[in-house]
Amino acid sequence: MITRGEIIWLGVSAGVTGSLVGGMMLGIGMDLIVNGQPLGWLLLLPAAPVAALPGWLLARKLANQL
Repeated sequence: MITRGEIIWLGVSAGVTGSLVGGMMLGIGMDLIVNGQPLGWLLLLPAAPVAALPGWLLARKLANQL
């Protein structure tokens, strides 16, 4: 059975890893765009969906324990 503590740690770890991944992509993409490199849009636009992937993968791992 999944405990409340595991769900809390899932949320914390998903938030932290998502923020790190999405923030890095957003920051690097913005830096490239500001400096005149249009390829920065390839990092900037998918930053939010990619940031959600670590949380989704962690949740699937926890759901498989049921």
